[in-house]
Amino acid sequence: MKNHGKHIKHIEHVAGTTYVRLPIIAFIGGLLALIVLTIAFWSAKRKQDAKLNVKSASEIRTLLPSLVGLTQSTLDGGNSVQVLQNGNGFFPPMLRDIAAARESVHVETYIWSKSAFATQFAQSLAAKARQGVEVRVLVDASGGRDLKGDTQKILEDAGAKVAHFHPIRISNLGRLNNRDHRKLVIIDGRIAYTGGHGISANWTGDAQDKEHWRDTGLRISGPVVNRLQACFSENWIEETGEIPAGDKFFPHIAPAGPTEAHVAYTSPTGSMSSVEILYYLAIKSARREILIQNPYLLPNEEAINALEDAVKRGVDVRIMVPSTDATDSAVVQHASHHHFGTLLKRGIKLYEYKHTLLHQKVIVVDGIWSSVGSTNFDERSFQLNDEVNIGLLDANVAAQLRSAFQSDLRYCTQRHFNEWQKRSLWHKLEDGLAYLAHAQM
Repeated sequence: MKNHGKHIKHIEHVAGTTYVRLPIIAFIGGLLALIVLTIAFWSAKRKQDAKLNVKSASEIRTLLPSLVGLTQSTLDGGNSVQVLQNGNGFFPPMLRDIAAARESVHVETYIWSKSAFATQFAQSLAAKARQGVEVRVLVDASGGRDLKGDTQKILEDAGAKVAHFHPIRISNLGRLNNRDHRKLVIIDGRIAYTGGHGISANWTGDAQDKEHWRDTGLRISGPVVNRLQACFSENWIEETGEIPAGDKFFPHIAPAGPTEAHVAYTSPTGSMSSVEILYYLAIKSARREILIQNPYLLPNEEAINALEDAVKRGVDVRIMVPSTDATDSAVVQHASHHHFGTLLKRGIKLYEYKHTLLHQKVIVVDGIWSSVGSTNFDERSFQLNDEVNIGLLDANVAAQLRSAFQSDLRYCTQRHFNEWQKRSLWHKLEDGLAYLAHAQM
C-alpha cells in the first residue's frame, strides 16, 4: 500500500503546513478534461454561424409559397380573422367564447400576474372545467409564477390541468434560459386567440395610461386553427406527456372566411428559427411599404442589411417602438438605441411611442400581407424563446393594422439622424452598456 501511494501523491510538510502534490500527468489530464467539456458546452449552446441571405426574393404574393414552406408551415385558406385592439377589444370576446365552450379550452401564456383580472380569468376557466370541459393551462415557469398557489388551486380543484414550462429543477438547469413566450387561447379546437396579450391587469383597458398597455391581438376561426392547436400541443406534450389527440381537439373545420393564413412557431434547435426566417423573407419581399410595431428592436446584421436594401428598392420602411420612459424595460430600449443611428442613416424611419408601453408585434408588407404574434425583433425571440406568429394574406386585415399604425403615430416622436447623433454623452454611454447584454434581452 505504501509503494502504491507513492504513485498517487507526494506529501510534504513545510513550516507546519501539509502539502499534497499531484503528479504533473494528473494535472494535465484534469486540465484537458476541463477544456474538452468547455468546448462541448460551447458547441452545444452557441448560435449558428450561417448568415441569412436570399438573392432572388420576389414580391410577397409570389414569394409566399417559399415563405410558408421554409417556415415549416402550410397555407390554409378559408379563415375568418378579427383584429382586436387593446384589452377592451381582446378579452371580452375571448371570455364570451370561453363561456360558450363545449369540449376544450387550451391556454398558453408567458405572463400570468396577480390581479383581479387574472382571478376573473381563472374563475371563468374553472367554471368550464366544472361543467366537464377539458381545460389545460400552460404557463412559463418564470413569467407565470404568480399562477402558483391559490389561483392554481382554484383551477385544479375544478378539474383543470395546469403545467409550468421549464420550472426550476436540476433536470432543467440546461433549459432554464429557454422560455415559453407564446400567447394562445384555443377553444373547442375551432376558435383561436393570439397576439401579445398576457394574463395581467396591464393588458386590460384601452391603453389609456402607462399602467394599461397598447397591444394587438387576433380572433381566428377556420382551418388554420388546427395549426395553432398543434403549436399549443407541442409544449403541453413536452411538459406533461399527455397528447391531446382526436376530433375533439383537431376537428375538420369548414371554411369560415376569405383569409389565407400560415403559422410559424419555433423552439430553439440550434438552427435558424422559423420566426426569424419569416421576418427576414417578409422584409426582402417588400416592394412599396414595410410597417413594423415591436416593443424590442435589436436587429442583427442581416436584418439591418435587409431593411437597408428595402429602402434602396424604394420601400417606405417605418418602425415604431416604445420610448424609454414608456417601456417596461428601459435597459432593453437603451440597448436598441445602439442601432438607431445606423438605421436612421440608412433611411429607415423610426418612431418612439410615448403614451404607454407599445407591446404589439406586427408587420405589414405592401398593404396585403401581415404578421401578428408573440415574437420580438431581437435575438432572444429568434434564438432562445418558444414563439408563435401567424401570417395573413388579406388586404382588409392589412388595412386595419395599417390604420392602427397611423393612429398610433399621434403619440410618437419621429427620430432623425442629425438629432440622434447629438444626444448626450450619458445617453450614449447608457446605450452602449445596455447593448453588452443584448443577446439575453
